[in-house]
Amino acid sequence: MCGFVGIVSSTAVAPEIHIALQALQHRGQDCAGIATMRHDGQEFFAHRQLGQVAQAIPADALATLEGPVGLGHVRYPTIGRGLLRDAQPFFFRQPGVLMAHNGNITNYSELRDSLLQRSIHLLSQCDVEPVMCEFADALNLARRADHSIDDAMVALAEVRKRVRGSYSIVCALMLDGKPTLLVFRDPNGIRPAVLGRRGSGAELAWICASETVALDVLGFERLEEPNPGEALFLRAGAEPIRRALPQAERSPCVFEHIYFARPDSTIDERGVYQSRLALGRALAQRIVDKRVAADVVVPVPDTARPAAAALAETLGLPLREGFIKNRYSGRTFIMPDALTRISALRLKLNPLRSEIAGRRVLLVDDSIVRGTTLGRVNALLREAGAAEVHLAIHAPPVLHPCYFGIDMSTEEELFARRFPADLDTLEREAAAALEVESLTYLPLEAMNAALPGPRCAACFDGKYPQRVDAVDRSSIVADRRGRDVA
Repeated sequence: MCGFVGIVSSTAVAPEIHIALQALQHRGQDCAGIATMRHDGQEFFAHRQLGQVAQAIPADALATLEGPVGLGHVRYPTIGRGLLRDAQPFFFRQPGVLMAHNGNITNYSELRDSLLQRSIHLLSQCDVEPVMCEFADALNLARRADHSIDDAMVALAEVRKRVRGSYSIVCALMLDGKPTLLVFRDPNGIRPAVLGRRGSGAELAWICASETVALDVLGFERLEEPNPGEALFLRAGAEPIRRALPQAERSPCVFEHIYFARPDSTIDERGVYQSRLALGRALAQRIVDKRVAADVVVPVPDTARPAAAALAETLGLPLREGFIKNRYSGRTFIMPDALTRISALRLKLNPLRSEIAGRRVLLVDDSIVRGTTLGRVNALLREAGAAEVHLAIHAPPVLHPCYFGIDMSTEEELFARRFPADLDTLEREAAAALEVESLTYLPLEAMNAALPGPRCAACFDGKYPQRVDAVDRSSIVADRRGRDVA
């Protein structure tokens, strides 16, 4: 999971990309980068560094990033090791193309080997690089120079034939002699993207980003989500040029609403905050059905707050802050390995004893992936004097790996797979393993009712929107295991 932004304007875009990336910081903390192109396409500029945006891209670096079109990216790795060489955006010299993405290319190894047979060597383990190389190679085959939108469409057709997986991609390049921002998504639209505009006439500027929060901080008007079945060509002072691409069944990732996106974002025409309220209300009904008794509702900060508020309101229980969060600590789910996640949790959360001691705590969290974090959170509550701990999860059990951009790609790391599939039995045995008085998941059918519409929920129901070959699965799992060891 990553965050990207692309802007094309009549003025320099790097300072605004920098601001937008800070709004998307929650989507990746390993590294950050900005790359821009001069108005005549003769020079490209880039700055990429490990760490968070403010430290990775200082003000003196912004001054070197010239040009009216550019891309920005924040990353945590789902393929590769999170090294500087894997940081986006990427650049391909022939022709001059900048590219950044959010997603997970499932046939990365196949693409790498195919490119090698054409004497095209990758410089990283980041999965967007082979996509960029395929696009650039096809573009050069269509025409050696002075590329047009028609040439780009020929190249995109080749990309669609060769590349599998999830991706929302932005490119910056010269087409028809004009600086152009190109946007395209995988046929299912699994990973999010949103389009915005600002100004009019010659001052008309365009932005495409992973979430609407990037538009909000810059004063762009949100227009739409780019359709998986089209390519968008965006230029300053001009309306978008739309070209059709093959489309499959639309399957946006449901986990964006449950965990990953900021609550003030709008994804799939639905407010993320409203989605989490609906999940909390649905979870409250199951708490009533199970007759779980509690004195206070406590969310695990921050993602679970909206669901916990709706749950507490429905149950008529007080909602309390049971933990004070260190605002300068990262998200433990996207830490690169188990040891780092465990060590970071004590720094991240400190229990508020006055709200916990002697009380039956109904602890609300968004999901259980590995189970390690919640085990430690329970230990913190016990140390603070909780009389009982009842765990409530506003998502179904995570039973299947995600191959499309969420970092849960091995079956053995999934907590819920250790127990019987029957929900009641799973909850009972899992509660014992976590050493809590009870555990309540949101049933799959309740989630479906709370969040209706097409989506990818394969991590819960095992119904993948795209075929993932056994070879591709093995490669993804091997890469994931290698990162945990490293």
